[in-house]
Amino acid sequence: MAKSSSYRGRLAPSPTGYLHLGHARTFWVAWQRARAAHGKLIFRNEDLDYQRCKPEFVRVMYEDLHWLGLDWDEGLDVNGVSHGDFGPYSQSERRSFYLDAWRKLRDSGLIYPCTCSRKDLERALSAPHEEETRGPQAPSPAIEEPYSTGTQPGAPLPQQAKSGPFGDPWATVQSPVDDEVPYPGTCREKIVTAKDYDSPAGVSWRFKVPDGEMISFNDGYFGHQEFVAGRDFADFLLWRRDDIPAYQLAVVVDDAAMQITEVVRGADLLKSTARQLLVIRALGYPVPAYFHCPLLRDEKNVRLAKRHDALSLRALRAQGADPDVLRKQFAAEVEWGRGSVKP
Repeated sequence: MAKSSSYRGRLAPSPTGYLHLGHARTFWVAWQRARAAHGKLIFRNEDLDYQRCKPEFVRVMYEDLHWLGLDWDEGLDVNGVSHGDFGPYSQSERRSFYLDAWRKLRDSGLIYPCTCSRKDLERALSAPHEEETRGPQAPSPAIEEPYSTGTQPGAPLPQQAKSGPFGDPWATVQSPVDDEVPYPGTCREKIVTAKDYDSPAGVSWRFKVPDGEMISFNDGYFGHQEFVAGRDFADFLLWRRDDIPAYQLAVVVDDAAMQITEVVRGADLLKSTARQLLVIRALGYPVPAYFHCPLLRDEKNVRLAKRHDALSLRALRAQGADPDVLRKQFAAEVEWGRGSVKP
């Protein structure tokens, strides 16, 4: 944990649906850690996905987080007014930052244009030699982060199913969720053409990973983590074919520009941290601390998604749920974990 005078954390929701209990608990942890450190908390609107992000979800996420009792020191408020010196605080307004990073990676010979479609990748990975070339991979992604829907006004929320993450607190490490299709390296040889591109538009762009390199970090909750580049994850997307910066690039650029010292997020992003550490190194950015929260799951041991509308904060508010009860349950559920990093 950074010293209290320099701690900078962030809340970074994406307005693609209503926030659910899994989001609420992760954001509560981020808020609690920033406040315990007497540091700053930054609100960033991660609205790059123009097809799924909706203005009504932006408004509601502000309202829901305030209802939960969370506040922040920099970023956007419910009226869309920006506060702080590190804006803009909406990713849709930060394209110039991402382009600068793309150019630096292109000139460093670390990224390459890729013309493979998702169908191309699925076809390549279903070929007979698949098991010989791919190496171990994460299981197919489940739906996102649980509680029964029958909450009575002011009543505590039901306990998780025994098979959920609190029956086995390290289950999310043993079976990480990862939504990127493993890449077989089809376009790797195109790295020599990268400098011919003045713009990332028109093709996908992938980061060439250093095959065989061990990427390790200490997580504030789960402790020591290790991933092998080229085995646990392959060359990954940094810029999408539809000319949108990929998550792996955008969050690295924004966290560095906003001087974030600790990233708090869900355990489904543990492997993404290994990817992002490579990007951070390539761009010469300082490395933040990481704290990954265990995922919340429903009674079928499936992590919640934004399509779990009955478990959204908006629905719980309408049912008369007590935010103080939620916060107390979050505090009881989230132990500070193997990493022994307490605020």
